[in-house]
Amino acid sequence: MSPSTVDAPVETRPRTRPPGDRLPPLPPDDHGDGDGGDGSQPSRPLLDNVRLAMVFFLSAETMLFGAFVSGFFVLRLAAPQWPPPLQPRLPVFVTGINTFVLMTSSAALIAAMAAFRNRDRTHLVRGLALTAALGALFLAVQGYEWARLVNYGLHVTSGAYGATFYTLIGLHAAHVMGALVWLLVALRMASRGRFLDGRAGALRACAIYWHYVVALWPVLYVSVYLT
Repeated sequence: MSPSTVDAPVETRPRTRPPGDRLPPLPPDDHGDGDGGDGSQPSRPLLDNVRLAMVFFLSAETMLFGAFVSGFFVLRLAAPQWPPPLQPRLPVFVTGINTFVLMTSSAALIAAMAAFRNRDRTHLVRGLALTAALGALFLAVQGYEWARLVNYGLHVTSGAYGATFYTLIGLHAAHVMGALVWLLVALRMASRGRFLDGRAGALRACAIYWHYVVALWPVLYVSVYLT
């Protein structure tokens, strides 16, 4: 065999890559939490998807009510006398008791969510039912007082006094009614054994929304009934 046909020895030394031809670095093992991959648990977001969505939704709701309350105070301060003469006065005492009823519904919902975290289906259903009953009672008392005010001559067309009252309080009542429907759906689902398997996003969102409409009511009560 001639020397020209002898196989050349294979070079085993690794070739160097030219500049700019480097492999991308491996992703960190710590999931971006900055702990350097020391085996610790990955960090969790401050807000899950349900809470984050509710933050955006309730921010829009807050701006809506803020605009209406601001308009109310503009008309209220521009009026020479509030309430106007010959217009019926708002039921401060009865509405104050009704405010306590609505606040109690929020406490009942807190107890229901505590039962949910303890996987206590019975007390979860009872707590949701009590919350719904108190919310329905709040709306019933509000409707009764509205009917009395209408009989006494307070209408939407009764100037700024009647228009602002029915707009602000009616807007809140519509939100309570929507929250009540949502709560009744959650109650029905809980009575069938839902939510205890960990998939309780709808229940958590409902609780957040209910607490929001409850917390909003004292602001409206002080602004419309007491100022």
